[in-house]
Amino acid sequence: MKKLTVTIITLNEEKNIKRCLDSVVPIADEIVVVDSLSTDKTEAICNEYDNLRFVKQKWLGYSEQKNYTNDIASYDWIFSIDADEELSPSLQQSILEWKKSDSLDSECFSMDRLTSYCGKWIKHCGWYPDTKIRIWNRKVGRWKGAIHEVIDFSKPMTTTKLNGDLLHYSFETDADYRKQMFHFAEIGGKAYFEKGKKHAAFYCIVSPVVTFLRQYVFKLGFVDGLAGFKICLTAAKATHHKYATLKKLSDRR
Repeated sequence: MKKLTVTIITLNEEKNIKRCLDSVVPIADEIVVVDSLSTDKTEAICNEYDNLRFVKQKWLGYSEQKNYTNDIASYDWIFSIDADEELSPSLQQSILEWKKSDSLDSECFSMDRLTSYCGKWIKHCGWYPDTKIRIWNRKVGRWKGAIHEVIDFSKPMTTTKLNGDLLHYSFETDADYRKQMFHFAEIGGKAYFEKGKKHAAFYCIVSPVVTFLRQYVFKLGFVDGLAGFKICLTAAKATHHKYATLKKLSDRR
């Protein structure tokens, strides 16, 4: 049976981490939590678990923090999960069956992620199936990207989707979603500026409209009712903020 290290990065995740850890205990040969100096009970909760290493590391950035976590793992096969995620029972079973099978380091494994918004599971708005690669051999893949980080593989890979959902408890309130979207928008606008992207004023007007129509109409966000409308409207506003950030930086220059 293959040995699997479950990797998690945390910062003040006392509301989520126990649910996450309980779900990965059945499939993990090792759990590595790298914490960017939490001030809540995250560390105390993690210390209740056997076979878990809790390491403090000042924040390096999304990709760098995750790569650091993978580098200190004991095993080459990595399962990366966020603190606000949980394995469904069917996904647990799929991973256990995979561990008994033969796999090459040129294979990686994905799963669908189902996200909760204010207590409602969202299956439209472009949110589901939000397929993510989360199991791979660290010898051939590392995280890259400032936001919405992805795994960069050093060789051609075959991706197999596992059965079951990765349950994502990300947004308890409308404000939680708005805060995250505007945070990513700020980072995205700065990244565009550094890459020399232009025509910010044009995109400020057009892109929010396109974002709303794409998610609410073409990706059936209206089927998710009021929650779907709020999600799509906030996404449009965040898109505007991203290009407004770019315009502000460009005007200064």
